[in-house]
Amino acid sequence: MKDKKYNEQELFWANKFGNEYSKRKGHDPIKSLINLFSKILSNTRKINNVIEFGPNIGRNIYAIKQINPKYQFTGVEINQFACKKLEKIKNLEIVNKSILEFESNTKYDFVLIKNVLIHINTSHLNTAYKKLYESSKKYICMIEYFNPTPTKILYRGHKNKLFKRDFCREIMKKYPKLKLIDYGFVYKYDSKYPCDNINWFLLKK
Repeated sequence: MKDKKYNEQELFWANKFGNEYSKRKGHDPIKSLINLFSKILSNTRKINNVIEFGPNIGRNIYAIKQINPKYQFTGVEINQFACKKLEKIKNLEIVNKSILEFESNTKYDFVLIKNVLIHINTSHLNTAYKKLYESSKKYICMIEYFNPTPTKILYRGHKNKLFKRDFCREIMKKYPKLKLIDYGFVYKYDSKYPCDNINWFLLKK
């Protein structure tokens, strides 16, 4: 990572803390993720390729593969340890980069970002929104912690590493042609499909 000019938040996830995060248990159960993405994807049509920004070890990709294994997948992941784990997933193109430095001429039918925008410095959010928008051919799916007004949260004892806000509203203001297709909330204490307390938004270009 010495040759990378990463900002404070990127370095946090690219190095030791990001490695430990990938090793920790407590990720959302696969059945819950399959249920979540089944709901989201039921609102889509004619998807061939999917890109996820920040897939970590690939649980979201694995869940979507259970729904439709024919999709072509690309994962853009900043952490090298996580990228090694991603190599176990068949037919997955892995890009070891930050969303902020990602460049590609390919347009993807379904662009996914889950619990990543909350860890991006607010001064770089417009760049992240631009990457999401420009990478998308049809759909953008954002799954993040929600707050109606921007706020900082102490994250596992670390400052300036977790930011909550209305990401969906912000990207729609930046790109007025985006249309909100559907949205929902996933509850941590759901007796059947427990998942982290997160809001999801499906947008279409």
